[in-house]
Amino acid sequence: MLIPKAFKFRLYPNKTQQAALAIQFGHVRFVYNHYRAVREGFYIDTGIGLNYNDCAMDLADILKVDNPWLKEADSQTMQQALKDLDRAYVNFFDGRAGYPAFHSKHGKQSIRYPQRFKVNGKRVYLPKVGWVKAVIHRDIEGQMKNCTVSKTKSGRYFVSIQCEMEVEDPTPNPAKIGIDLGLSVLVALSNGDKRLKPKHLYKSQRRLKIRQRRLSKKVKGSNARNKARLPLAILHERVANQRKDFQHKLSRELVNAYGTLSFESLNIAGMVKNHNLAKAISDASWAQFVSFCEYKAAWAGGQVLRVDRFFPSSKLCSDCGHKNKSLTLNIRQWVCLNCGSLHDRDTNAAINILNQTTVGVTESHASGWSSDRYERRLYALQPLKPNSFSVG
Repeated sequence: MLIPKAFKFRLYPNKTQQAALAIQFGHVRFVYNHYRAVREGFYIDTGIGLNYNDCAMDLADILKVDNPWLKEADSQTMQQALKDLDRAYVNFFDGRAGYPAFHSKHGKQSIRYPQRFKVNGKRVYLPKVGWVKAVIHRDIEGQMKNCTVSKTKSGRYFVSIQCEMEVEDPTPNPAKIGIDLGLSVLVALSNGDKRLKPKHLYKSQRRLKIRQRRLSKKVKGSNARNKARLPLAILHERVANQRKDFQHKLSRELVNAYGTLSFESLNIAGMVKNHNLAKAISDASWAQFVSFCEYKAAWAGGQVLRVDRFFPSSKLCSDCGHKNKSLTLNIRQWVCLNCGSLHDRDTNAAINILNQTTVGVTESHASGWSSDRYERRLYALQPLKPNSFSVG
């Protein structure tokens, strides 16, 4: 089986190399934003959309003539920016993402080299930058296909090398588990186990407020504001890394133990509109956790399934199928009025999610819960497609 895998390492460019990378970042960002505006304007004027080939021909024939300074950047990195833009439009029209936005110089910066990069010992060669010192903390496996160089808001540099490697076809694990995602309890399993959400953001909240307050008092565009921005970015990055580390470990533990992971499809974009819960929902990062589970499960020969967002997993009795229509969010335990079973809300939801993916919607229940308006529809299983492969 051929799988993609990325190896991410820390880079330590010197001042000259940092200046060279700044040129690469800036030129690639200019090309992306320029053709983002060109594609939108051309469609408004003519009703015809441009694609990658149209933009690439224009970049080679016209843009470099009018803007010769673009030759300072590597040509392939600019071509990759056009491919990223094209992919952003495809994802938008397919309903997988929002409308492509302009890239900001204040956000995370990145460029991608499809070839001509090298790794030698503790150094990485980047075209038009040179040999950059790197911390290669593990061996690179497989055939290197491309590398992405990024700079975080805190000023740290990283290189992610995408490889393709051949592995033996894994033996699928027959064990199955249902998983209910929550806020205080991040993961509730159908076997009764629970994992609380770590309070990384809560523990850093006081320092975040102090650093944000210091930043807000500085004059926009001043050197003092730039200096105050850095400590805040470092703290935000630290919280994000803590969250990612926890979810990597938890997803690995679940994939090692179970071959099939069943989730409920959640309308996260709609849920975060609740301003009372928006911060907690964003901090839980459910989408990132499911993404980690799906690519790890694909490597292990397993699968990740999910049920429809309208499936009433919390309100159904997992023993008899009776629906408790009066169940509210503040009730964590409830007794089924039909069979008398005592249910933990989260565990019961996880059991129903597992049953929905393994037994199916054709199973009949004496209580007749399938007569409900939402439950008359078929809850088609939606296998999650791996969309990113990262170190974990």
